Amino acid sequence: MATDERRVRLFRNGRNQALRIPREFELEGDEAIIRKEGDRLIVEPVRKGRLLATLAPLEEPFPDIDEDLPPLDDVTL
Repeated sequence: MATDERRVRLFRNGRNQALRIPREFELEGDEAIIRKEGDRLIVEPVRKGRLLATLAPLEEPFPDIDEDLPPLDDVTL
């Protein structure tokens, strides 16, 4: 068995199947994403604040939202 593998036991936690994650495989944070690829389960930590980095850049320019507003010198309170 490779050093990045370890045999673990499955057990029941209520109606869910669970496994204990050995210390050397612990994930950061308190949430994870799990998905199934064929007969494999892939578990990844949820990385907070990384959503914007995964989005493609916008091709269109942002509209000028100040276009129809009077100049600041003309505004009275």
